[in-house]
Amino acid sequence: MTYTAPVKDIAFVLNHVVDLAGLAKLEGFEDATPDLIAAILEESAKFTADVLAPLNWSGDQQGSQWQDGEVTTPDGWRDAYNQFIESGWGSLAFPPEFGGQGLPMTVAAAVQEMWHSANMSFGLCPLLTQGAVDAIEHHASEELRQRYLPKMVEGVWSGTMNLTEPQAGSDLAAVRTKAEPAGDHYLVSGQKIYITYGEHDLTENIIHLVLARLPDAPAGVKGISLFIVPKFLINDDGSLGERNDVTCVSIEHKLGIHASPTCVMSYGDKGGAIGYLVGKENHGLAYMFTMMNQARHAVGVEGYGIAERAYQQALSYARDRKQGKTLLGQSEDDQGIINHPDVRRMLMTMRSTIEAMRGLGLECAAAFDQARRDPDEAVRERMLRRGELLTPLVKGWSTEMGVELCSLGVQVHGGMGYIEETGAAQYLRDSRIVTIYEGTTAIQANDLIGRKTARDGGKGLGELMSDMRTTVAELKALDDVELQSVMKRLETAISAAESATAWLLEQKDASLPAAVSVEFLMMQGRLAGGWMLARGALAATGLKQNADADVDYLNARIAVARYYAERTLPLVESAATIIIEGAESTIALDTAQL
Repeated sequence: MTYTAPVKDIAFVLNHVVDLAGLAKLEGFEDATPDLIAAILEESAKFTADVLAPLNWSGDQQGSQWQDGEVTTPDGWRDAYNQFIESGWGSLAFPPEFGGQGLPMTVAAAVQEMWHSANMSFGLCPLLTQGAVDAIEHHASEELRQRYLPKMVEGVWSGTMNLTEPQAGSDLAAVRTKAEPAGDHYLVSGQKIYITYGEHDLTENIIHLVLARLPDAPAGVKGISLFIVPKFLINDDGSLGERNDVTCVSIEHKLGIHASPTCVMSYGDKGGAIGYLVGKENHGLAYMFTMMNQARHAVGVEGYGIAERAYQQALSYARDRKQGKTLLGQSEDDQGIINHPDVRRMLMTMRSTIEAMRGLGLECAAAFDQARRDPDEAVRERMLRRGELLTPLVKGWSTEMGVELCSLGVQVHGGMGYIEETGAAQYLRDSRIVTIYEGTTAIQANDLIGRKTARDGGKGLGELMSDMRTTVAELKALDDVELQSVMKRLETAISAAESATAWLLEQKDASLPAAVSVEFLMMQGRLAGGWMLARGALAATGLKQNADADVDYLNARIAVARYYAERTLPLVESAATIIIEGAESTIALDTAQL
């Protein structure tokens, strides 16, 4: 199955929904002109289709291989990565002072979708490097930034995130890795697990960001520091020195993403791995969240990226596969299963949800771009609040739906979807990790109800709902049957979500909101996705008035928005009922009764 990047769909959201032109007016983003972005999208589409996509199936079958501490990536991987860095794909949003292109995060997110659709296992390597660059840029000393960032931005060095340990899991308070002061550096010792691309043969050096404890550190998360621990030490002239005391002791055998090495890393087996403190002592968790939040957004992009690939394959199969008498086909030759009404339902669910997730992912990125560059401090604060609020939705909702849509992709194929050679099963296997990476869905949900809702008394959500109601008013002003249907369902869903939010804020027993936190996240994700589609439908309606308009395409976008409004937004109402009425029963049984 080939992959064709949905350039037209991505460009529509960038240009007519999230207002990329407005971002290009901000200081520092002036190069993000429509012509340049159009060229970037087209070239990225060619690269991902011609170079990355053909390696997806073979990479899954061959996998990465471990032997004596070294990891070999699948055939073709190194050549593809060299082409990747030569074309500058990993440096789009990085600062120009370190060799980056200085483009908005919104543009980078649009391109990253193509990586993950074409070859999710490949895209994970630059994904982690980007997060490491962000953490070093924002928190490391100038000396460390100058030493590490140029090569990492260029892509000849990659980066990792080392949090998890065998006994700790997601509980970072239980981290035991140690860091002993030793002059101008530290000696790091301990073991980390689930380290994506912790060892590989794509780059000449790997820069590990490692959470560890100093000897006198306080207990819990307040005693964690962050260290740069390179695979190879760096000489004073910038050349690579001797191998550091860092070893990959094994790689995991996984359900999916077989080509992406998931490593068990050991530090200090020969006396201590040399590491360098990032920022202040005992501030490591806060620094790591810079990297983690960037990665959480990127994993959300993975969620809808892999779903797009599954949709394309399901659509192609449904057009070609003939089985049974259809109800929608116009002739004897038009009997593909795509003309069975329930297959249409599955395809429409896939397409509409992907469009909703893509819109939300780019909206979140645009909020962060505006938070960084807008000249108005009040706008920067509001947009930072918006981006932080949307991040758990992008990560949590988009990844959960990514798995669901990839499963639907298998269903469209019927029994053929369960056969590995078809390819549909790989997308489902690969997608399953994204709900777990960078914090499970429940962790995202707890972040949403706690830090992003309860902490500010619902201020950020209130602002979001207010903007949604502005869209409702714009829909009401237009005399259009399809838009009125979208308006009706969106308005009702907003009211339901507001009621559920009010209930959440009233609770004194923290266990009750926690019991329905995932339902709350999914509800807010569905609603925010519907809002993005409604904005797209408004834009499409306006564009139809242009003489050169692609009316068929614009009508399709409106129809997709209506489908989502009528088939998905009612789930917001049922979710609100579950949230308000279902918390107590969720935790009613004790552990023995379970």
